[in-house]
Amino acid sequence: MPITAGILYPGYSAEDDYPALERIFGDQVRLPLVHTLMREDAHRVDALLDVGSSEVLAEGARELLAHGVDAVIWACTSGSFVFGWDGARDQVEKLQAVTGLPTSSTSFAFVHAAARLGLGRVAVAATYPSDVADRFADFLAHGGVEVTRLSSRGIVTAAEVGTLGREQVLEFAAANDDPTAQALLMPDTALHTAAWLDELEQRIGKPVLTANQVSAWEVLRLAGDKGPHEGLGTLFRQSGTTAQQWGAGPVSS
Repeated sequence: MPITAGILYPGYSAEDDYPALERIFGDQVRLPLVHTLMREDAHRVDALLDVGSSEVLAEGARELLAHGVDAVIWACTSGSFVFGWDGARDQVEKLQAVTGLPTSSTSFAFVHAAARLGLGRVAVAATYPSDVADRFADFLAHGGVEVTRLSSRGIVTAAEVGTLGREQVLEFAAANDDPTAQALLMPDTALHTAAWLDELEQRIGKPVLTANQVSAWEVLRLAGDKGPHEGLGTLFRQSGTTAQQWGAGPVSS
């Protein structure tokens, strides 16, 4: 039986990354996706707080449960870290109360993935406006990850982020690396990266963690996947990434 890992995804932008990932995994993994309500497409704090509200996520989670999933991920970075560390923890706990399953979010997935790879210093290439990007850096710091360089592309809407193509994504990554960083993080699930994960790492010569990549990795480990998987970057080439390593849900502070 394949592992079935559920994706809660806000609106419409780069959700086709998940079918692309499913094709790479083969018939052993299913990634059913439910679109959650996005009343306003804006990387702005007030809009993001609405996107990640418990009522919106609960409605999506109840729909996702009909797919027989083994674990659930709220696949939205800004719609989780904007609540702060404690607020993001509360968000996951409320969502898990609805699902009754191992549950996490993309923001915690980044922290867990950094821990898995032993990363202490990272560069961040964020598509967000700078005030939102700053909040991601603060979240990582709370999780024990130092941001040595924080870059912001200043894009307001997820829809616009989703239009960035291969060369733009590769160039954005290469232009915003830091030689002192152990890895580069690209924290927006609206950004297409699934097809270019190995290529991104080859371009900058170090691990690259992207939002849709870490979301899939997190929910699969929570569902019991042991890996490794090829074609999806350094993170997925590591084996033994089971839920038991950190537990289901966010790491402790």
